[in-house]
Amino acid sequence: MPVASGYSKTQIRLHWITVGLVLLQYVFHDGIADAFEAGLDTGTMTMSLPVALHMGGGMFILGIVLYRLFLRSSHGAPPPPEAEPGWARLAARGAHWGFYAVLILLPVTGAVAWAQASQAAGDAHELLRALLLLLILAHIVAVLIHQFVWKTGLMDRMRRPSS
Repeated sequence: MPVASGYSKTQIRLHWITVGLVLLQYVFHDGIADAFEAGLDTGTMTMSLPVALHMGGGMFILGIVLYRLFLRSSHGAPPPPEAEPGWARLAARGAHWGFYAVLILLPVTGAVAWAQASQAAGDAHELLRALLLLLILAHIVAVLIHQFVWKTGLMDRMRRPSS
């Protein structure tokens, strides 16, 4: 995988689009959760606007994540900041790949849960949803530590594209 001096304009835009779409998925989660529970109770999964928006949003996020992986493999990603301790480099690497895995598995488990009225897939989807929230919180804390404790200027990577 190539090493880049920074993220491209496209990579940065897709990062922030993903952030916004994931936020919307959390905000409007109750509509599909209620519909899923009702579908399990009645044996009929009923499509509605909240369900369609949640499912469409999830599939759109999946497409963006797959494209982001393609861009990462072709363009690369910048190396960790020099001032970052070794343990933090490992944690950051694991967290980034964890994000990709969870953001791929969430729409897959959600689609399986809905299509097969599967409580097990729904439970896996909810577990992944909680894991994503933990990853997001850890990511925010790590960025703040980089910015204000280690003063690595890490936040600039997601604000200013490399040339």
